Amino acid sequence: MLNYFLKGEKGTRLRFMGMLLSAILVLLSVFTLTHKGLNFGLDFTGGYLTEFTTSQSVELKELQSFIAKNHNGEFELTAQGNSHFQLREAPSASTTSTAANSLDWQSAVTQNDDINAQVLSSAYIGSQVGDELFDQGCLAMFAAMIAVMIYLAVRFEWRLAVGSVVALVHDLILVLGLFSLLQIEFNLTVLASLLAIIGYSLNDSIIVGDRVRELLRVQSNNILSPATIINNAIKSTLTRTLITSGTTLATVASVWLLAGAPLQGFAIALFTGIVVGTFSSICIAATLPELLGLSAKNYEVKVDAHTQTLLDMP
Repeated sequence: MLNYFLKGEKGTRLRFMGMLLSAILVLLSVFTLTHKGLNFGLDFTGGYLTEFTTSQSVELKELQSFIAKNHNGEFELTAQGNSHFQLREAPSASTTSTAANSLDWQSAVTQNDDINAQVLSSAYIGSQVGDELFDQGCLAMFAAMIAVMIYLAVRFEWRLAVGSVVALVHDLILVLGLFSLLQIEFNLTVLASLLAIIGYSLNDSIIVGDRVRELLRVQSNNILSPATIINNAIKSTLTRTLITSGTTLATVASVWLLAGAPLQGFAIALFTGIVVGTFSSICIAATLPELLGLSAKNYEVKVDAHTQTLLDMP
């Protein structure tokens, strides 16, 4: 079925429509990131993190309203289960006032007979530690991007290399845009998933790029157009790409549904990255080189005049 849509001009038209859609999504993601930003977790911002359980099931909204009456600062309450909750308190100007707020609401929920909460753990994470983690994480991502660019520059002709890099940046921006739009907590596990997305997206683009290069090399007589060659390359790798993506998505979906809240952000980021990475390897990594003028001539063997004279001799 998919091979049918990739035949001839229909396949080329679909690839260019997909590229246009990607450009629109990237612009929307950048707009969202600029206006809403990311919801950084305690790993980066610092503050108090408290986990507690209740003796019976309590509605999240009711519990949040009750805590708000006994808390003067900003906080975020999330449910980890039917009776397991996690409360994150934003760092205030004074650590002492933050600690006092924590004691107030903790006393209220533990002494209330309807809630009867039991505090499991309470810890303070300094903002300095968060700043260092953020800097180190960004440095790791930057180093990974540089290594990828060097690898692509050595392995591919520059047009295919540019297509792979643009597809890689596209995938990261869309994942970050989703986290900004939904205000999902961005923590160290999510940052680790971005590094995994870099590797996965690169692998997908290289598979398609290798096949495009092979077909261009055997088309030195220019019988087929570059668009047809790229469509044939995508068709020949599509089954492998879909099987790889499908099995990986099944694993990530299991982590998302069964591993619990601590790994939910990681699973969402990786799931989204795999989907958009598969899409970009077709609509960007393989299509952008065509717009940049990729053709079989780029892989013709260059010979000097003397060598050409020897080749032409009977």
